[in-house]
Amino acid sequence: MNTPIRVGFIGLNPDSHWAATAHLPALKVLGDKFTIVGAANSTPESSRRTAEALNLPHAFENVDQLVNSPEVDLVVVTVKVPHHLELVTAALKAGKHVYCEWPLGNGLEEARQLEELARKKGVVAVVGTQARPALEIEHLKKLIEEGFVGEVLSTTLIGSGGNWAADTVEELYYLFDEKNGATMQSIPLAHTLAAMRDVLGEVDALSARFVTHYNTVKITDTGDVRNKTVPDQIMVHGTLASGAALSIHYRGGVSRGTNLMWEINGTEGDIQVTGDLGHAQMIQLTVRGARGEETELVSLMPEDSAYEGWPEFAGARNVGRVYERLYNDLCNGTQTAPSFQDAVALHELLDKIEKSARA
Repeated sequence: MNTPIRVGFIGLNPDSHWAATAHLPALKVLGDKFTIVGAANSTPESSRRTAEALNLPHAFENVDQLVNSPEVDLVVVTVKVPHHLELVTAALKAGKHVYCEWPLGNGLEEARQLEELARKKGVVAVVGTQARPALEIEHLKKLIEEGFVGEVLSTTLIGSGGNWAADTVEELYYLFDEKNGATMQSIPLAHTLAAMRDVLGEVDALSARFVTHYNTVKITDTGDVRNKTVPDQIMVHGTLASGAALSIHYRGGVSRGTNLMWEINGTEGDIQVTGDLGHAQMIQLTVRGARGEETELVSLMPEDSAYEGWPEFAGARNVGRVYERLYNDLCNGTQTAPSFQDAVALHELLDKIEKSARA
């Protein structure tokens, strides 16, 4: 494996969107481990603009040229979900390692197809469930393992999706069309569930219900009113494999109250994780708790030194920690980064929630 790892992006705009705001600063702090060699965008002109703006050696004319380039070791896919199957398949068939943003596929079957192909090709295939390696989540997992709350009795998760309410902008309308696979359950809830499963273990039995208050959505920058085919209220209850009770409520839009509140209650103590939005993968998380005779929650954050050298923006920091794990996996033959196999398990949980709600 070449060092640094040579990265080719599919879908990189130099000054906007997730690749620019999270992936670029993440790779910058890992500059001795990765180098971006080029991009393939929707048009050759867009690829050239990106290459010129970022001083990249290659502006690939199309995806096939990128994935088949001997100058590319790792293909990073940061486009909308409906294109993941085609683009990741092309990269895998070319024998490239892959980092694909979550959701891996537009539904469970696509995710299974990609996982099977990645396994056959024997490459490192990583999915961007970047809440999992967040410093706060890793610290929380350690607290639970060390018995801070004792035996976990229950956990409650409430989150705001930000989108999926009564209005949006033209660029984000695709989130409101179920066929695109970019729903409230598949993006903010799933990202947060990925972290929850790391901390508390697997979900066992569950029952779900979806509620829709808005059947149309107003496009604020055009004035159009269009159909909305995704829920704006998601409720799940059940049990974890440990036997602990589970309760989840995700709602569209934002709240004037707390937009992310995840509580873990145990026989010896309680922990509360809060944030400004229900997307645990991209916001600064605050961890507080109390145990024993304590009656007020106190800070349980990681040491300040843990944040040194990482981007200030939590989304970029978390993406960087995925890349760091990916690098170690490439060099050492390990599997520490969120894998396609992990992604399939998360898609299976989502599928279970959706089937229960539709039943």
